[in-house]
Amino acid sequence: MPPPLQSLAPEPTTEEHQAHPRLHSISQFLLETTAVTEHDLIRELAEKNTTKIVMLVADGLGGLPIEPGGKTELETAVTPNLDRLAGVGTSGSSLPVLPGITPGSGPGHLGLFGYDPLEFKIGRGALEATGIGFELGPQDVAARGNFCTLDAAGLISDRRAGRIPSEESFQVVEKLQAVAIDGYEVFVKPVKEHRFVVVFRGPGLDGRVADTDPQAVGVTPLDPEPLDAAATTTAKVAKEFVRQARELLRDEPKANGLTLRGFAAKPALPTYEELYGLRAAAIAVYPMYKGLASLVGMDLVGQPQTLGEQVDQLAACWNDYDFFFLHFKYTDATGEDGDFAAKVKRTEELDAMIPRIESLAPDVLIVTGDHSTPSKLKSHSWHPVPTLLVADSCRPDGLTAFGERNCLTGGLGQFQAKHLMLLAMAHAGRLGKYGA
Repeated sequence: MPPPLQSLAPEPTTEEHQAHPRLHSISQFLLETTAVTEHDLIRELAEKNTTKIVMLVADGLGGLPIEPGGKTELETAVTPNLDRLAGVGTSGSSLPVLPGITPGSGPGHLGLFGYDPLEFKIGRGALEATGIGFELGPQDVAARGNFCTLDAAGLISDRRAGRIPSEESFQVVEKLQAVAIDGYEVFVKPVKEHRFVVVFRGPGLDGRVADTDPQAVGVTPLDPEPLDAAATTTAKVAKEFVRQARELLRDEPKANGLTLRGFAAKPALPTYEELYGLRAAAIAVYPMYKGLASLVGMDLVGQPQTLGEQVDQLAACWNDYDFFFLHFKYTDATGEDGDFAAKVKRTEELDAMIPRIESLAPDVLIVTGDHSTPSKLKSHSWHPVPTLLVADSCRPDGLTAFGERNCLTGGLGQFQAKHLMLLAMAHAGRLGKYGA
């Protein structure tokens, strides 16, 4: 595992290294031990009690006004329940990684769960595979697949194959079972809609392979390219998979192409029980988020398909866990579609469910997002994410509405998302005093 922040720190020049031969190694040592020390401190201070923490994550919650000076999707939405909670809680803006860095969903959620996304790196493939219950082995590398639509010239005309329904994409996945690569096992599993997982198993595999999704239409899919010499074999295996898959899919009306993202092996992470002393439950619809929760030791509870069913499941397992992660996908999906009005509607749907969660009397309720997905940009963005924390021990900040502008002036200030779990633990009375 590369040291934290290594990619952000320039390598010393030959002259610098000769002049200060220990400088680089000492700075790297400090970076590594700082991240470890924070988790060690949590383990030292964590205390058990009967309090309950609910973290409701509205994926891609943050937005932007369509016109300068206008309102964001969250500010436009009618959210009486979130606004009421803002009056008794404390608000702020979280940074998923660092200022100016646009996160993927994996790093965004890792930060919310209290794991520094610069230290703990998980590829999307591992998340998706784990989320559908595929047990990754030591010789496995997984990649998240997207079916896409290619035109007659082989250019991408739709990156998500029209969001092909799951029942259709499952039939397409069946075609890919015919792929065979000498010396390697290939597992292709459906996920949801246009998404699938491919797992390569065999000797010499490494996850450091570049995505093949160009994140644009009107261009061809990219080739799998190794990002490190150790991943050369993986890239070759992936290229052969893509070649055979294209032949098998050539007659499909929508899903006649594919892209691969997030090549990764299974990571090693401390669990919620080990780190926080919490029995944790994940109640999610989409496999990727189930996968991430599973990798940090949360139990996957139920098979809900709607937010209402997720809250039903929350109530059903309330006595069995201390921490509950609820994931709501559709504020992100509508943002990526560039549909401002639909994102507003989905935000209002989320707000309407708040009283049902409140009726369970959680000791700490957090509402936030893993990143911003402004409809204006049709993509994830680097903007801070509105965050609301409600507990009896909150210091009210005088706000009466929950939105981006208000959160910029809230009592939590602007903070790194990896510290949110510290705040949750403290407000739940689960952190002891540090020092004499």
